[in-house]
Amino acid sequence: MIQAYIKAISYYLPEKNVSNEELIEKFPEWTVGKIASKVGINHRHVVAEDETSGDMAEKAAKNLFAEYNISPESIDFVILCTQSPDYFLPTTACVLQERLGVPTSSGAFDFNLGCSGYIYGLAVAKGLVTAEIAKNVLFLTAETYSKHIHAKDKGNRTIFGDAASATIISNEGFAEIMNFDLGTDGKGAENLIVKTGGFRQKEKANDIVFDDNGNPQSSDFLYMNGAEIFNFTLDIVPNLVAQTLMKNSLTKKDIDLCVFHQANRYMLDFLRKKLKIDPDRFFYYMSEVGNTVSSTIPIAIKEAIKEGKLSGNVLLAGFGVGYSWGGTVLKVDK
Repeated sequence: MIQAYIKAISYYLPEKNVSNEELIEKFPEWTVGKIASKVGINHRHVVAEDETSGDMAEKAAKNLFAEYNISPESIDFVILCTQSPDYFLPTTACVLQERLGVPTSSGAFDFNLGCSGYIYGLAVAKGLVTAEIAKNVLFLTAETYSKHIHAKDKGNRTIFGDAASATIISNEGFAEIMNFDLGTDGKGAENLIVKTGGFRQKEKANDIVFDDNGNPQSSDFLYMNGAEIFNFTLDIVPNLVAQTLMKNSLTKKDIDLCVFHQANRYMLDFLRKKLKIDPDRFFYYMSEVGNTVSSTIPIAIKEAIKEGKLSGNVLLAGFGVGYSWGGTVLKVDK
């Protein structure tokens, strides 16, 4: 039976880097220490005004091709996970096929998903490889949440950063992709949402109001109910971990490293303690990049490789907007 592996992984960060010091100039009621201690983020990268998810995905893919000496001609499928596509149509993945020099015999499509998107993309790519539909899938994630966030939204501006990642899934590689657990609960859709811009409500609502703390709320910008998202995460992730382990015939003791969606430091610390996972088996990488949505897990994987920590059984877990969640295990040679 054909297996599926991660063969290569890389990422791209926009040039503009926003520090906590720059944010407190705009929000003097905050302090550098308060932001760092609350969310665990010191810097976040932000796209230029004319830079899109497609531009970032292209750069991430080219970084990967150069780093691993891989030819675009070897790619036979392109998948892009984004909630900020370049166009309503055509799909950005189709545009990237031409820009990257991937053969026209390749398949290509986008899918719209956020913080669980990397797990879902791995599942789809594994299906393509094991079904012998494709040999080398180029799986891209790219998100420009900064374009969705109101300039005066201090909460979301401290958390989110823009980024893109590129991963090749193939029938050979350094990390075997094992079994998945996936889930969805659309009842939580309105707790993390941009209401206007799609065909449900295409025109801007221009309905901005400010709460007692001076935070903006508008249908035209990203809205996140932090308390509800936190409660959802604490409710669903323990079961997600348990189900993912069960489907892979593993226990927590068998896991060498956990790489979760890098939402914010406070949430991850809470989850780690709730799940009783040792700190040395729980990987963090957000302080210099922020919450990059679907790119957090691949960026963390890449950094874990650099630090020599990606080995053995690696538990991946993504969760967030939708609501949606997913988990899998990577089996990496020690």
